[in-house]
Amino acid sequence: MAITTDHLVGAAVGVGVAAVGFYLYKKNQDRIDDFLRAHGLDIPVNENKPLAKMNVEELATLKEHIEDMIAEREQAAAAPAEAPVKA
Repeated sequence: MAITTDHLVGAAVGVGVAAVGFYLYKKNQDRIDDFLRAHGLDIPVNENKPLAKMNVEELATLKEHIEDMIAEREQAAAAPAEAPVKA
């Protein structure tokens, strides 16, 4: 089965629709993410968003993420110190 112009037109239309959808999502990302979170989907917090514009839930999620990272780094730093020394 050969590729026809219908296949190429369909692929081009698909790419165009995907690009428009992505543009609209990025333009309205905060509202869409808030809507999805309100309906039970676990959408990660956009960490590039200014802290002053984040709501309480987003700030709490970011705080938990930072605390987890701090705990992991403290464990990694403590692990070599706890290793027994072989003589």
